[in-house]
Amino acid sequence: MEELNQALFLWMNAPAHPSAGTVLCATVLADYLIWLVPLLLVICWLCGNASTRCFATEAATAGLLALGLNQLIGLVWQHPRPFMIGVGHTLIQHVADSSFPSDHLTLLWAVAFSLALHPHLRRIGVALALTGLPVAWARIYLGVHFPLDMLGAAIVAALTAALCRQPQRLMSWLFQWVEQCYRFVGQPLIRRGWIPK
Repeated sequence: MEELNQALFLWMNAPAHPSAGTVLCATVLADYLIWLVPLLLVICWLCGNASTRCFATEAATAGLLALGLNQLIGLVWQHPRPFMIGVGHTLIQHVADSSFPSDHLTLLWAVAFSLALHPHLRRIGVALALTGLPVAWARIYLGVHFPLDMLGAAIVAALTAALCRQPQRLMSWLFQWVEQCYRFVGQPLIRRGWIPK
């Protein structure tokens, strides 16, 4: 399996002398597209009704739970990144920690899969999930992840999205707590009408 993983990585990884335009594009995808996740959740919260806010809370919880699960996986099984074992070309800086699963993709897909479980947010969830594909390519192309890291991210994301869908009472309680915090912190802005209640 590891041989296949490395072979796929070398096929997708940047060549020795990549074009500056491709590297720039890949860097933007790898490092900055992840900011769509908090932006999308904030938009869902500020522009949505109570059910949309509740689903956004559920999606954020799935994302955080997925990242926590990734940390546990990294503690139990340390898988080196390509540059740690001298494989391929690395074009961006990254800390030398465990590569499996990809945190970027796990967060993005956990939120995407969670949103996609709700009919009126399904299009948004699917669009966000598809956005993860170029992010996955970019992080492999730039040399900081293996292809199987992305498969691991998809599995963890799907698992946590499904887990957060089940305990409706817990999610309802969490949503009420988040909403109370939002109204307490945002009270001056709500009073001025700058943000909705």
